[in-house]
Amino acid sequence: MTVSSPKGPAQSDLAYQSEILQGVSRTFALNIPQLPGALRDVVGNVYALCRIADTIEDEPALSPAQKQAFSERFIAVVAGRGDVAPFSRELSALLSSSSTEREHDLVANTDRVVRVTRGFRATQRRAIERCVRIMSRGMAEFQQQATPDGLEDISHLNRYCYHVAGIVGETLTDLFCDYSAEIGRRRDDLSALSVSFGQGLQMVNILKDVWEDRRRGACWLPRDVFRSAGFELRSLSAGQPAPGFVEGLSALVAIAHRHLANALRFVLIIPSHETGIRRFCLWPLGMAVLTLQRIHATPAFSSGQDVKISRRSVRAVTWMTSLLVRSNPALKLLFQGLTRGLPRTAGTA
Repeated sequence: MTVSSPKGPAQSDLAYQSEILQGVSRTFALNIPQLPGALRDVVGNVYALCRIADTIEDEPALSPAQKQAFSERFIAVVAGRGDVAPFSRELSALLSSSSTEREHDLVANTDRVVRVTRGFRATQRRAIERCVRIMSRGMAEFQQQATPDGLEDISHLNRYCYHVAGIVGETLTDLFCDYSAEIGRRRDDLSALSVSFGQGLQMVNILKDVWEDRRRGACWLPRDVFRSAGFELRSLSAGQPAPGFVEGLSALVAIAHRHLANALRFVLIIPSHETGIRRFCLWPLGMAVLTLQRIHATPAFSSGQDVKISRRSVRAVTWMTSLLVRSNPALKLLFQGLTRGLPRTAGTA
């Protein structure tokens, strides 16, 4: 039967949602608790649902057609139009050992996460349902086109990033504006930067995970950027970067740098007294900047582990951004210092 709408999320389901995020999204399990209480549960719900969508996308045992079918069923479940029990049961039965134990657990408990969704206000549910719909359909579309030879061009990379991350930036903007009338008065300014905010974080992940994605038969790098540098992505080989590859990588680092600069502008629009929301945004931004620096400094890396930042760096980012969280000038100076030496595109601050 279709999940009904309770008066509010059950505490046991909220506790499960909080606990499972620790295992499937460590970065956001770290910063979601920084949000004010009125936002913490709904944003956590968005990320739990996105992890289910990601699990469908990443599961190698599913064919592209199966991924598309499960994505459509998931959209219906989140919107309250589909039966959650058979969706969860049938997807769980097809997941392989490539999906982690916690991802198996999350899919098996889809009903608990969706019950939380059903307990939110209508404006919040609409934002969540839109996010899941756009993300799931976009990922299914790109899975149909996945190839180790890369995406056709930069416009396809932008579209991919929108579906997997830009939409999250838009959803966060909707939820922040719903939470605060003061933030809502800056909606237009935030909306203009929200997609870029998500794309900056996603591009860093794409660059960091290029070899892991390639081993799964996918590559999200744009062929035209590398071709203009005289390099064909089909000849890509780990640990042996050709000059053309390094040039193309540098161009993408510059684009990611520009999007991360926009992400900072997004954060600085949030009122300075909303320190929890600012920390929520600043922590992953700071980690992305440090990761991008490592990618730029180590173009011969052959695994995401080679450019992964240390726990000490994570602690430093959270401490420093928390210390400066209320000061726009100080945060701008910090960003300039952390991005020193990164290639830039026109307009990068």
